[in-house]
Amino acid sequence: MAVIGIDVSKQKLNCAWLRDVATGKVKTRVFANRRQDFPRLLEWLEHQTGEPRDRLHILMEATGIYHETLAYWLHAAGIQVYVLNPAQVRDFSRSLGVRGKTDKKDSVVLARYGATQQSGHWQPEPEEVRKLKALVARLDALDKDIRRERNWREKAEFSMATDILRSIDDILLALTRERDRLQQQIDDHLDQHPGLKQDRALLQTIPGIGLAVSLRLLAMLCSRAFESARQVAAFAGLVPVSWESGSSVRGRPRLSKAGNPKLRQSLYMAAVVGLSRNPDISALYQRLTGNGKSKMAALGAAMRKRIHIAYGVLKAQTEYRPQTT
Repeated sequence: MAVIGIDVSKQKLNCAWLRDVATGKVKTRVFANRRQDFPRLLEWLEHQTGEPRDRLHILMEATGIYHETLAYWLHAAGIQVYVLNPAQVRDFSRSLGVRGKTDKKDSVVLARYGATQQSGHWQPEPEEVRKLKALVARLDALDKDIRRERNWREKAEFSMATDILRSIDDILLALTRERDRLQQQIDDHLDQHPGLKQDRALLQTIPGIGLAVSLRLLAMLCSRAFESARQVAAFAGLVPVSWESGSSVRGRPRLSKAGNPKLRQSLYMAAVVGLSRNPDISALYQRLTGNGKSKMAALGAAMRKRIHIAYGVLKAQTEYRPQTT
């Protein structure tokens, strides 16, 4: 088995093959981050390590979108790929006493992480889910632009700037039309994939889960094979993290916030709505606040409960039924 760390940037791939774990000897090389150069990278690895493809273990960090093309290509080539959380790698680097930061050092740290730590294999998302996530991300971006232009328009109305109002209205019209077109594209995509459409319909049987939240939940829950509701909550950054030590440090537990912030924002609003519409969420909130928990802590628990319910609905493939009578 050969362990290779690859530090991915927009332009380059810094590769480090850990030749000897005990001595820390490495062999490094830099390749361009272009699909046409990936075969050269693989040829170099096979030549240097003398290992077949299925014995190559390649580790990289999740770097926005720059790592995705390489990860998909390597996986299709039969190589075991690991995509790591950058925060975990950073903490591991500190534990090694690594000073400074360069692309070469980062690739070596990734290789040492792979040789000494256990991680789950990266599995590519189903193509239909990957496309759905891209469409939803674009929809979110358009919604943000529309809100910004509407805010500008409100300010322009006070200044009586007719020319500016006309410009804003033109932009708003174009953005709204594009949003409508994209929403139709999402609906068509779901029509083409009945499984996704059915899962979304099941999520919408949960009170407080509307069109927007169901889309984001669907994209997350179908992106990988989660083994438990707790694992989903951890992935979404909704598990409490304790902050205490000895008798002097007694901080309040807080959410880890390790996942998608846009999803957490949506779940927060859904939890607020669920206080009046969802008996399970309402009962949990009342019980926690009645036991002395703060309102924010209780809302965090309500968000986590919402994730558990959504996972259960999709796993059982049944509509939501309140547990509280």
